[in-house]
Amino acid sequence: MPGILSRAFDRFTTEQRDAADLRDDAERSGCCHMADTVERERVAIHGVVRSVTQRSVDGISTLEAELYDGSDSVTLVWLGRRRITGVATGRSLTARGRLGTRGGRKVVHNPAYELDA
Repeated sequence: MPGILSRAFDRFTTEQRDAADLRDDAERSGCCHMADTVERERVAIHGVVRSVTQRSVDGISTLEAELYDGSDSVTLVWLGRRRITGVATGRSLTARGRLGTRGGRKVVHNPAYELDA
């Protein structure tokens, strides 16, 4: 049993360190933390893409990417796109656009974005 608790604690502290590193990266890039954003304001957010999903809603293709900065996540939605070269899981990027909500989750439609090297 001590081994299970030790591994769980190590994983928990590693995730906390990773989240802190992501928050620091967002600050260094001059962006706000996603947890501090307010609906309907223009935001510049920086983080790591956690997932990328292609959907079709009413015959319109959309590409959705979950961006996480260590404080919260935002869904980036590009309408009329099936894929964007370079937007992939694990990739760091900065996005700019107007923040909204959909189903209680933060979302930015058709954001301008810059991929990190």
